[in-house]
Amino acid sequence: MNWTDLNLIPAMPEIVLLSALGIVLLVDLWTSDKNRNLTHILSLLTLVVTAATQWMVWMPQSVSTFSGMYIADGMSQLSKMVMYAAMFAMFIYAKPYNQSRKIFNGEFYILALFALTGMSVMVSAGHFLTAYIGLELLSLSLYAMIALRRDSGNAAEAALKYFVLGALASGLLLYGISMVYGATGSLEFASVLASAHEGQSNIWLLRLGLVFIVVAVAFKLGAVPFHMWVPDVYQGAPTSVATFVGTAPKVAAVVFAFRILETGLGTVSQDWAPMLAILAVVSLLVGNLAAIMQTNIKRMLAYSTISHMGFILLAFMAGAVGFTAGLYYAIAYVVMGLVGFGVLMLLSNEALECEEVSDLAGLNQRNAWYAFLMLLTMFSMAGIPPLMGFYAKFAVIKTLLEQGYVWLSVFAVVMSLIGAFYYLRVVKVMYFDKNTHEEPLGSNFFAKALLSVNALLLLVWGVMPQSVMNWCVQALKSTL
Repeated sequence: MNWTDLNLIPAMPEIVLLSALGIVLLVDLWTSDKNRNLTHILSLLTLVVTAATQWMVWMPQSVSTFSGMYIADGMSQLSKMVMYAAMFAMFIYAKPYNQSRKIFNGEFYILALFALTGMSVMVSAGHFLTAYIGLELLSLSLYAMIALRRDSGNAAEAALKYFVLGALASGLLLYGISMVYGATGSLEFASVLASAHEGQSNIWLLRLGLVFIVVAVAFKLGAVPFHMWVPDVYQGAPTSVATFVGTAPKVAAVVFAFRILETGLGTVSQDWAPMLAILAVVSLLVGNLAAIMQTNIKRMLAYSTISHMGFILLAFMAGAVGFTAGLYYAIAYVVMGLVGFGVLMLLSNEALECEEVSDLAGLNQRNAWYAFLMLLTMFSMAGIPPLMGFYAKFAVIKTLLEQGYVWLSVFAVVMSLIGAFYYLRVVKVMYFDKNTHEEPLGSNFFAKALLSVNALLLLVWGVMPQSVMNWCVQALKSTL
């Protein structure tokens, strides 16, 4: 490679992020616990500067560099901006919660920023190895974040389970990648696609590798039957970490799946589409039925996540157009997840960990605004108009109908109706059950203000969904 010809401009956001991350790490080493706010502020500034850099180097058309291993296009740039915004909000919400749990330390911010770097590499990958490196950087950071509360046995158990299952999924992904290389002689997505399209690949070996890759993708999305880690991680991890696990990585996983399945293995879509259909149906069924039985709201949200991932997998079946609906759904889920977990963090204090559905009893009597914000979230997740979650489900079902998947569309509607039960149960507990808690509620002004804006976006983007959908459409156009 002639390094003088290397174009670093497309990768400038990652370069800025990694440089700023190094500065935060060094500053945190010399910062005492009393001055930990400095790490918090520097982390927020890192996200702002990285987002501004991304805005300044925005590429209207797809551009590749590092010998085709890195791609800057609409899909990657939009997903990165969503991830930056989600992490900014998560840092704001998590601060009072982490302070009360004595985990307000530099490790939380450093690991989160390393995970963001991994996600950024994932969504811009033009090569299987680049995608794998980004995925592993994200996964290793999450393993450590989940076990951040060293005095919690549940956190340690959840981290260990996630580590063991994650290592297995990574091994399966590598095994599938090796088969793809054996079948096509390349690991670059464009070359793999061209080789398969021109009939120059070993189609049976490629299909076998595809099976292992789909399993790994399903694990990262938390689809059934590779969902075992999701409820344990959501329940065992601190709520601030569960917020992170349940939001930004979902967008990265959707774009990761798009890179591999559409831009890399699109010529064998007739093989991976049926597999995704089975995973989607089972995820919707198991996720919704298991969520009904949960009394722990974090486990309930975990199983609801599994059902939401089922919707996203259904969207993938419609090909390139379906990925637009899938990306919109992922963005909607990030907005909903941030509000839901944000309210749980504000309701938690040193004496109470708000994680049971019963902990929300009589919330309307204690704080009507918090109850309203959680109501917006539950209604949106249930798919009730005119909230953002309704249009997300509508977009997926509409795409399925246009592609002729009538029975899958009917099944998705039925599962949405079943899922509405446990969301409405939370609303019933908040508004009609008797208040049994006298503990003071969270009073962080910035967290409450940002959470209110976050929740109102569910209503605004539900009434005017085309603004976000147009972003997704334009992102896909500049990618393909």
